[in-house]
Amino acid sequence: MAALDAGADDYVVKPFSIEELLARIRAALRRYSPGDALPSFVSKDLAINFETRQVTVRDSDVHLTPKEYDVLKHLVANQGKPLTHRRLLQAVWGPDYGEETDSLRVVINQLRKKLEAEPARPKYILTEPWVGYRFSASSRECRQINGAKEMTDTYLRG
Repeated sequence: MAALDAGADDYVVKPFSIEELLARIRAALRRYSPGDALPSFVSKDLAINFETRQVTVRDSDVHLTPKEYDVLKHLVANQGKPLTHRRLLQAVWGPDYGEETDSLRVVINQLRKKLEAEPARPKYILTEPWVGYRFSASSRECRQINGAKEMTDTYLRG
């Protein structure tokens, strides 16, 4: 019961049969909707395709570590909203994390070096003093593909 209260969707008690496990997996897959995928983000110099995990900065592909990618994805999914250190840590590192802000600062610093034209003066990943971080992009230069936000100043290259 504690696992369900902590956010688990389901659990299996040992011993279990393979048929039961497969049935629970099929049920979980039925609950998943492909429409829940995060839409691609495109701006003048940054493009993120969440379906393919491809990040492009000024027409060059950028390699992100899994943690960098997960932090970026969580920030973009909550674009414009300030996210606390604790929320980001727990979303990316897991529910047992929340106080390890040094780990988060390192990842944010690396993301800024890889994504920002001027990492010391970030345009996308902004610091919210005493709170956390916020992903921001000028609404005139960005759009989300297949999402509610659609701006016409920038176009996704085919």
